Amino acid sequence: MVVQQYRDGGGARAVRALAAAGVIAVTAGCLGGGGGAADGSGRRSVAADRPIDLLGQAADVLVAAGGAETRTSMETAAGGTRVTIRGQGSYDFRKQMGALRVVLPKDPAGKDAAGAEDHRPITELLAPGALYMKNRGAGVPDDKWVRIDTTGLKDGNLVTGGVTDPMAAAELLRGAADVMYAGKTELAGVTVHHYRGVADLGRAARAASPQSRGALSAAAKGFSKDAVPFDAYLDEDGRLRKVRHRFTFSSDARGPEVSVVSTLLLYGFGLPVTVTLPDEDAIYTGEIRQG
Repeated sequence: MVVQQYRDGGGARAVRALAAAGVIAVTAGCLGGGGGAADGSGRRSVAADRPIDLLGQAADVLVAAGGAETRTSMETAAGGTRVTIRGQGSYDFRKQMGALRVVLPKDPAGKDAAGAEDHRPITELLAPGALYMKNRGAGVPDDKWVRIDTTGLKDGNLVTGGVTDPMAAAELLRGAADVMYAGKTELAGVTVHHYRGVADLGRAARAASPQSRGALSAAAKGFSKDAVPFDAYLDEDGRLRKVRHRFTFSSDARGPEVSVVSTLLLYGFGLPVTVTLPDEDAIYTGEIRQG
């Protein structure tokens, strides 16, 4: 197999410190060169298109697919400690809204990243420009939600919530400028095409949909590195099945750089997804204690 490359000119303490912003914190074959060959069934073959074009269209293909089920993980290692936050739920790519159940790891003192003793899963609702969290812990009443304006976060909520918004993860691929096709593989019984490359946050933000542009623009300004290495897996219909991003940032100006690996899995396409955002009187407006 020849790997083809395409270019387009155009410590654990640092991780826990991110909890002040939200949950997390992250406590965080060969290809042809073009043409329009079909696969014999009349359906266009993914392997016939340029990887850069396919990745740039991945978000649009998901919008056409509608809803999907998702699993997420966010992992970081600092000071010899490796921690992983996991999520599961569903997402509507047309409305750019989703609901996930997020499980935080406990620290050595037995508390989760939000400072809660009982380590309850957090419910997260994702919407354009906003993140809603319930069971946030650290002094938030059980019946209240915490709302965060993601366009005001330095990372645009790519890592703060412990989950990278599925639409933002797909829109990041619009910023791909250096891509390698790594061949076919199988994922959960589905044949997928593996692409490896680097996305530019600023470029992705400029090409993103209006709903995603604000958060990605914030990330482009807030991350210490604009370059985001990724591995993306697309099925024969061009649908994104899995993507892994590697983000690099600093929790403060004097702190060390922290690397976070965020992985998104998508399946069950066409699933009806209903997300009801909380009323204003259900939003907590008091001070959030940091455990």
